[in-house]
Amino acid sequence: MAVHMELSRILITETQDYQVIYLREVDGDRTFPIVIGLFEAAAIERRLKNIPIKRPQTHELLANTIEQLGGNLEQILINDLHDHTFFARLIIRRDGEVIEVDSRPSDAIALGIANDVPIYVAEHVLEEAGGNSE
Repeated sequence: MAVHMELSRILITETQDYQVIYLREVDGDRTFPIVIGLFEAAAIERRLKNIPIKRPQTHELLANTIEQLGGNLEQILINDLHDHTFFARLIIRRDGEVIEVDSRPSDAIALGIANDVPIYVAEHVLEEAGGNSE
């Protein structure tokens, strides 16, 4: 079973090679961090703040491609955790068919955040990640 989560915080520190985003359970109090890269964190922050860019970057390019091909990004699913690495799937619907695309969670969240796409985390991933109560 998957748990509905939302992005609760993003910590960007330009002096570090990694950044941290925190997901929080929508109908509960569990939360957990995901370590991501600076470029992904900046893309998420830019989309959250609706900062315009002159030309599409990778996340905008993928969103435009999905749309132009008649698809709709329905949800992000963080579906696995191996050796401290999270795995995610883009859940896309096109012509009634569900298409799942492998993705890094940071890219999936950056892609979905501007369009308010829901984020889900598999229960076993939340347990393995040590989802804590706030």
